[in-house]
Amino acid sequence: MIVSKLSLRNFRNYAALDVEFSPGLNFIVGDNAEGKTNIVEAINFLSIARSWRTSENRELIKTGAEFAAIKAQVNKGERSNEINAILTPNSKKFLVDNNPIKKLSELSNLVNVITFKPKDALMFLVNVITFKPKDALMFIDSPKVRRNFLDINLSKKSPIYLENLIRYEKLLEERNKILKSSNIDKIQLDVVTLEMIKISEIIVKYRYSYVNDINRVLSKVISQLKGENEKAVISYSPYISSPGDFVEVATRAYEMAYERDIKSKSTNIGIHREDIVMMLNGKDISSYGSQGENRLAVIALKLAPYFLIEDRDLKPIIVLDDVLSELDPENKERLIAFIRKFEQVFVTSTRINIKNASILEVKNHRVTRRYA
Repeated sequence: MIVSKLSLRNFRNYAALDVEFSPGLNFIVGDNAEGKTNIVEAINFLSIARSWRTSENRELIKTGAEFAAIKAQVNKGERSNEINAILTPNSKKFLVDNNPIKKLSELSNLVNVITFKPKDALMFLVNVITFKPKDALMFIDSPKVRRNFLDINLSKKSPIYLENLIRYEKLLEERNKILKSSNIDKIQLDVVTLEMIKISEIIVKYRYSYVNDINRVLSKVISQLKGENEKAVISYSPYISSPGDFVEVATRAYEMAYERDIKSKSTNIGIHREDIVMMLNGKDISSYGSQGENRLAVIALKLAPYFLIEDRDLKPIIVLDDVLSELDPENKERLIAFIRKFEQVFVTSTRINIKNASILEVKNHRVTRRYA
């Protein structure tokens, strides 16, 4: 999958920008605050219908303008689609080949973005994998960040998962509302809880299956990034791990948590509290891994889904936003050598010295192409 053209109107600091991209490596270079990240942010926006940097449309629209527009030409082998997004302070509209998109979930089949932020390395929808500084903290960040990794990737892969996840979140909100009321309706609470449990069983099965898929390729990816043989696995423990009927066991678990839920006025167990951990050579990387190991582990985890897609034309686009500055020279060289294998890669950096890549220089809100 390739983004061949991108046009921006009143997006961030760009009044007007029209740029063409090449297959393979695309380096976007320039000083800080020139607008490098704004370019890859626009590609990301076309994938998930929101920014990774803000929840406010107003912040995406150039000061003084009433709207912003993003247009991209996306190629999948011989097929091509034009994707448009039009933003106002209070709305956003998406079109594919001038036809309105009815469900935003449809974007994931056109532009697929996974984000990486270098500061996440200390943690743990065209198809794009994006790395941003905050991602480097993933394995030492909150469990919500790691659940998001599963939920985002599974939602793009399965509309059924996304539908059940949305339904679960609505039920969770309803259950918490009941718990906060002065007179709790126990019958209503039990009805909502049972619906949550039934949906949870579906979500848990999807999460189990996806974790197993990731573990088939994860060790190979991290070994190539580190330049040595590594054994890496992610471990998923659902909130119901006891053998037996899921609904029955989960119902008992909710009954045991009832008094705690009443006291806290919130739901203390469920799929919204689950977590994943990464084990590197038998050790929890969040506790025993160095900062560099955490960073490479997150990059490996984010890249792993690329290798689960068999159709070459649907392979994700890779976006590394300000990641190279966080790596030492040796790891930087290995990462660049590794990503050369991908169909299309965007890398933002303040400076770069590299051969056989397309270089896009950003200065004074203009983009100039040169080849290295």
